[in-house]
Amino acid sequence: MTRTIWLASYPKSGNTWLRMLIANLASQDAPADINDLPERGGISSARAPFDHLTLIDSSLLTHEEIDCLRPRVYEKLARGAQDDEYDAPEAALPVRFVKVHDAYTLTPKGEPLLAGRGGAEGAIVIVRDPRDVAPSLANHNRTSIDDAITFMNDRNAGFCVKTSRQYNQLRQQLPGWSGHIVSWLDQADIPVHLVRYEDMQADTAGTLKQVLAFAGRSATVEEINRAVKFADFAQLQEQERTKGFREAPRPHAGKKFFRRGEAGAWREELTAEQAARIEAEHAPMMRRLGYELAGAAPLARTG
Repeated sequence: MTRTIWLASYPKSGNTWLRMLIANLASQDAPADINDLPERGGISSARAPFDHLTLIDSSLLTHEEIDCLRPRVYEKLARGAQDDEYDAPEAALPVRFVKVHDAYTLTPKGEPLLAGRGGAEGAIVIVRDPRDVAPSLANHNRTSIDDAITFMNDRNAGFCVKTSRQYNQLRQQLPGWSGHIVSWLDQADIPVHLVRYEDMQADTAGTLKQVLAFAGRSATVEEINRAVKFADFAQLQEQERTKGFREAPRPHAGKKFFRRGEAGAWREELTAEQAARIEAEHAPMMRRLGYELAGAAPLARTG
């Protein structure tokens, strides 16, 4: 049976890049189409699979009612059920990788939202320096950097939370950058392999090799090196430029999903005050993950 592995991250932390690397393992002569990946596990919060597998129109339910049913959906998908939007072309592969932005939370009934061992056998948790997340999240959400920082510091934040409109995804609880990460690292239901965006950038092939070893998927050195080449950030940007990217937010003022992809670019994009706001809220988790606080280090921008 195909194993399910969550690719879990706070938004704008490198989840999509890792998915592109994995997808390109099967590529031969050209990069995988970013809009037609050979591994289409989709995202755990997609609404269509929920409606299809429960035979319920989720628009008629509250967030809490949906949450109580979500574990059953993930159990079905882990057992090989198919859905309308993602018809499981990866079923022949030993591992099914599925993107997750939800924090690891419990339903109102007290069970894991993602069904614990019943939903997946493990999770790759991708993290990124929150000072680099902030400008990328601002670009993605079409907000100011200050508003993005406020969102990252909000322990009651989430995606798709408004009840006045219908989203194509279910609510995703994002209890602050630190709260999101600790929810995954400190849960004891499934094993976790931690990946730092900065390490993935510094040694892409080595990081991918470790990810695949944890997930139980084999790949040759040639396949890994080719995947790294085909999923190079510049290659992804070029594909988005020429054909668009279906997972990007609605086009707005030329903003792109694959924006900069640099580690440490926050020194050029944040003011000293903005960096201080992030560090004041998230210093314990930043230290836990090995991110040095700016302290007395000079910042590129001061206002």
